[in-house]
Amino acid sequence: MEVSDKSSNCVFCSLPKTRIVLERPIGFVIRDAFPVSPGHSLVIPRRHVGSIFELGADEQLALLTLLSDAKLALDVKLQPEGYNIGINDGPAAGQTVAHLHIHLIPRFWGDLPDARGGVRWIFPDKARYWP
Repeated sequence: MEVSDKSSNCVFCSLPKTRIVLERPIGFVIRDAFPVSPGHSLVIPRRHVGSIFELGADEQLALLTLLSDAKLALDVKLQPEGYNIGINDGPAAGQTVAHLHIHLIPRFWGDLPDARGGVRWIFPDKARYWP
């Protein structure tokens, strides 16, 4: 794997090739080391950037295309009923690895008693907005 603008202390810039499940010129996909569901994947640009807002529009589009490719592969492999897609952008948002990565989390009926609210549950007291 060749990564441009490689950061010597970045875990995503020094991943072994065996971790990669899908790759394109813009980036690659790995399974999350601490998955919250079966198939939980990370879509990672090759270029070492901390934020999605550091990417140009063409890079963002290419990364979203890779996200779609990863989703299609999971559809075939696991047949989930839905997905959560998320980016922790900056330490205040919970980002712990300072290299942009997009979480692609397959969801299955019954994996939670009530999945309504989805990503809103990062603030539990504000998540439930329905009667």
